[in-house]
Amino acid sequence: MIADRKDDHVRLAVEQQQQHHGRNQFDDVSFVHHALAGIDREDVCLATGFAGISWRVPLYINAMTGGSQRTGAINRDLGIAARETGVPIASGSMSAYFKDPDCAGTFSVLREQNPDGFVLANVNATASVDRARRAVDLLRADALQIHVNTVQETVMPEGDRSFASWAPQIGKIAAGVDVPVIVKEVGFGLSRETVHLLEDLGVRVADLGGRGGTDFARIENGRRELADYAYLTGWGQSTAACLLDAQGAPIPVLASGGVRNPLDVARALALGASGVGVSGTFLRTLLDGGVGALIDRITTWLDQLAALLTLLGARTPADLTHRDLVIHGGLREFCADRGIDTRAFAGRSGGRDGAHETTGDRR
Repeated sequence: MIADRKDDHVRLAVEQQQQHHGRNQFDDVSFVHHALAGIDREDVCLATGFAGISWRVPLYINAMTGGSQRTGAINRDLGIAARETGVPIASGSMSAYFKDPDCAGTFSVLREQNPDGFVLANVNATASVDRARRAVDLLRADALQIHVNTVQETVMPEGDRSFASWAPQIGKIAAGVDVPVIVKEVGFGLSRETVHLLEDLGVRVADLGGRGGTDFARIENGRRELADYAYLTGWGQSTAACLLDAQGAPIPVLASGGVRNPLDVARALALGASGVGVSGTFLRTLLDGGVGALIDRITTWLDQLAALLTLLGARTPADLTHRDLVIHGGLREFCADRGIDTRAFAGRSGGRDGAHETTGDRR
């Protein structure tokens, strides 16, 4: 049954990707164009650093799948793509491995195909400390993602209905493993209040995982006989809204959810993300064109991201947090209601073309 559910998730996620390449709230974020701000491409470095973690690039393949023969083949190709492009990669939820150790290879293939890369294991918030350690050991993981998905569990026919223990258990896992812990929402967003709570729990990094990409409430509703939770489609905050809400957060944040192109990556970095994760777009690329097509897509994105930094006069991804932005539309309304002054973003560069500073690591 678990394997069937994992295969259903892949099928329904790809169907969503085929339907929603339209507008999302990243389109409410615009860079102010300064015609003489550009720098030389050779001066741009895509490396990013946060919470003691160093990545060669600020783009990563975010958690997707594992637990069945088909999803194991997908993970094999994702691992190859990560190896060939140098991007970090996160495993899908490893709950299936704890229930059926025979499917371990559908996850460990990520490390087998990418022996020297940065790999993140992935468990849910109810995992025991022992299981969290086993997940890290299986993948020889460099970090551990803990995914939180109360909305998905609520809609999932066989889902969890007891959430009170999640926060204390996250704290136990964070204290009990030897790698950095990153808590990741699965597409409904982390509020500023939640990010502050995560810091109190000992979590090192928050992956905001906002609305705009794969909608797991919609996926799980598609698995229900009556599809009676349709009204929860679109629940939560967008990734752009979460980034604005998390300004001044006590821990570094990553951005994922609804990232459609390299401009969205640049927007997320400019709004304060230390790295940007992509799942659905890369999954569809892989399934439509194979691993070669995915390698080409990631390579192109990195090349174009470097071009955007060159255009914007940013030597590093962190420098984008000093580039002028205009926030408009529904995103501006969200900020007004949450007490966020969007005007401050429009003059961050100091008001002069070509103000090129280097900021280094974010934290």
